[in-house]
Amino acid sequence: TEAITHGSEWGLEIDPKAVKVDWDKVIGRSRKITGTLNNGVGFLLKKNKVDHYEGHARIVKGAMGGTPCEVEVLKADGDYYHGSGSGSEGKITADKVLVCTGASPRQLPFAKSDGKTIFTSYELLTIDHCPKSMIAIGSGAIGMEFAYFMNAFGCDVTVVEMMDRILPVEDDEISKAAKKSFEKQGIKFKTGAMVKDIKTGKGGAKVTVADAKDESKTETLEAEVVLVAIGVKGRFDGLFDDSLGIKVEKDAIVTDARTSKDPTYQTSVPGIYAIGDCIGPPWLAHVSSEEGIVAVEKMAGHHPVAIDYDGIPGCTYTNPQIASVGLTERACKEQGIKYKVGKYQLKAHGKAIATGHTEGLVKVITSEPYGEILGCHIFGEDASELIAEMGLAKRLEATAEDIISTIHAHPTMAESMHEAVLATENRAIHA
Repeated sequence: TEAITHGSEWGLEIDPKAVKVDWDKVIGRSRKITGTLNNGVGFLLKKNKVDHYEGHARIVKGAMGGTPCEVEVLKADGDYYHGSGSGSEGKITADKVLVCTGASPRQLPFAKSDGKTIFTSYELLTIDHCPKSMIAIGSGAIGMEFAYFMNAFGCDVTVVEMMDRILPVEDDEISKAAKKSFEKQGIKFKTGAMVKDIKTGKGGAKVTVADAKDESKTETLEAEVVLVAIGVKGRFDGLFDDSLGIKVEKDAIVTDARTSKDPTYQTSVPGIYAIGDCIGPPWLAHVSSEEGIVAVEKMAGHHPVAIDYDGIPGCTYTNPQIASVGLTERACKEQGIKYKVGKYQLKAHGKAIATGHTEGLVKVITSEPYGEILGCHIFGEDASELIAEMGLAKRLEATAEDIISTIHAHPTMAESMHEAVLATENRAIHA
């Protein structure tokens, strides 16, 4: 992609029309990488002498009356997201059970995915061809990543978003900059619009969308396939025996993480704990992993540092990338926080100019009067790598002056962080 986009600037003449795509290899590579990672986890389990049972679990008893938890192992049936097991293959007992079953894509109640015309992210990962056109419903990270990916391979993409902006959880200025950039790439957007109906046929799908503020105003969009990317929900169908009475709210398992700043991730049933996507937002792999570590260390009697849920980074893997940590400017206003903003456009940045990645900006929000880092929002090259600096800054309660007095190597994209923080004090050098 880089050679095609910037080839002429670098002295490489490449005709985009002459580039051939082997779709099987494109998808096959992604599946191969997933297989490698899965095998790596399997190796680690074996290396650390962890027993692995393949099947569908059903927790039938918690740890009560001095007796351990009991888990029945059933033969797995259905696909990854469906099936409740059939035929008992044995039982396992343990003092503590940790549930980390993840999440499954939410579906539209009136248009379930069929893997042929209507897809969730799960099915679209293995589609056997690049569709000529696609309507993506939802512009969160999943919706935008697939929209970007398909558009890059020549698919005509339209994104439908109910909110008045794309990437609704991001800072408004980042959402605006991203929309402008993706429109330049050819992606079309329908914001402030809600899907009312989807009809499928031989030619694909007809999607009826309405104005979110006036549902009498409708239009029909057509595409070969539809991606439903309206979020996820906890995945634990068939996991708990009804007799347990485990507490569940809004498609998520309830744990003490909702009420305690130093949770154990205990559910409403003694001996049963849960972490990750199955207990609710923010639905991020790195959060799930850290929750698992904290929960198990506490089970072992250790005293790990509790997770700071206000300092979790989020990334969207498009090109350019989006990354953020902490408060948006919108949130600062809603919470009545006094703040300052520093912005730095990458078009003025040396490393960005040298590599041909001048699109985007870094936005830093600091508190008044002490300059504590409240939030950072990036749209641009290597955003998912750059955000770690501000995650650490927030964790250490660093101030603008701490970042300003830290020398950043030249030439690097990391210097853009330095410039944006300088801008919060009206001291930017290259802007």
